[in-house]
Amino acid sequence: MQKVTGFFTELMRRYLPDPFVFAIILTILTVILAVVIEGQSIDDVTAAWGTGFWSLLAFTTQMAVILAMGYVLANAPVVERLLNAIVSHVETPRTAVIVATLVGSVGSYLNWGFGLVIGGIIAKKLALHVKGVHYPLIIAAAYSGFTMYGLGLSATIPMVISTPGHPMEKQMGLIPLAETIFSLPMVITAVVVLVTLPLLNAMLHPKPGQPVREIDRSLHFSEPTKAAAVDVDADTFASKLNNSRILAMAIGALGMAYVVVHFVRGGGVDLNLINFFILFLGILLLGTPNAYLRQLNEGIKTISGIILQFPFYAGIMAIMAASGLVVTISGVFTSISTPETLPFWGLISSFLINFFAPSGGGHWMIQGPFMIDAANAIGASQAQTAMSVMLGNAWNDLVQPFWILPALALSKLKLKDIMGYTVIMMFWVGIIYIAAILLWGYLG
Repeated sequence: MQKVTGFFTELMRRYLPDPFVFAIILTILTVILAVVIEGQSIDDVTAAWGTGFWSLLAFTTQMAVILAMGYVLANAPVVERLLNAIVSHVETPRTAVIVATLVGSVGSYLNWGFGLVIGGIIAKKLALHVKGVHYPLIIAAAYSGFTMYGLGLSATIPMVISTPGHPMEKQMGLIPLAETIFSLPMVITAVVVLVTLPLLNAMLHPKPGQPVREIDRSLHFSEPTKAAAVDVDADTFASKLNNSRILAMAIGALGMAYVVVHFVRGGGVDLNLINFFILFLGILLLGTPNAYLRQLNEGIKTISGIILQFPFYAGIMAIMAASGLVVTISGVFTSISTPETLPFWGLISSFLINFFAPSGGGHWMIQGPFMIDAANAIGASQAQTAMSVMLGNAWNDLVQPFWILPALALSKLKLKDIMGYTVIMMFWVGIIYIAAILLWGYLG
């Protein structure tokens, strides 16, 4: 195992560029594919790219908000006390890796933005607490739990297709969550990942006597702390308002009241509601407007890569959709599919497409219509087909540089430091997802 780990780590160190450079290379590659494979003119491809570049600004903002406010929630005193209590009981490096994976996995199952942040936070705490932890591995392990989002409560595609009025309702109808993420095969798959992935990650830790890269404590202890933020005008009326618990409780309670009213009136769950809930829950848990703002300022540091790179992926997605590349890639697989194997080929094609379209929602909008038409044509399960696209997306995210950005921002590591480990994790999760989709397709 150590030889395999060493091979992929060295491979990534030598050849893997930073995420922004990866996005630039991927853009150029997509342009070439559209011209060579689809016969598009360079003018048309350039026009599609430029037109689509800013087409997902609203979604970019939603992504940035969920990560920044997820950071605040993960750093709320009650959550931090819970994490510190967990960390205090961990004594060995391999146990630390297991715990980081579990926290990242459970957090991502509940909400992908929360999981991305809380996994990185506890991994850093564990690296500071437990001597001998290989820092790049524990960060990669915490991030690997992100794949659980595809099986969890914020899985984009299942949430979308269960919502009345979704864009493809005429083609596929409404698919309840009981047939997707809460179906028995998917629940079992989630349990298998949750049990086996932490054990795999622990096996990747260097053995005693092998080189270990521990956390650079000087980088992380130099960060500003809550205690360092002293209000020199504490006696002024303005300061009293800034630090008012009454104001925080009042606006937080109003926010929670809206969430209750929303559901009472039959409203559904979407990213805006999730962000709304996380915002006002964070205000309640932080206790004052000033405390919330301080943590948010720290959280904003984790989203710079999202803001910069998502427009590039929006442009790539626009080329993929306008040129027909998505139809071509999916068509290669669906042309050889049966009702039982369509979900399997959907999983594989989704994995490939996710390099170019790493957003679950955007990914579904360009691949979904073709997959649903194929399912209707051959009588395949709509629920299984949709979940295959979702799992392909979540599987590829283990090696998709875009979503690793928050972990890199929190850990102060580079992509090449951790990607060698996530490649191995990707292989294991792929075995689980492929087996699950095939068994589901044949056994029902």
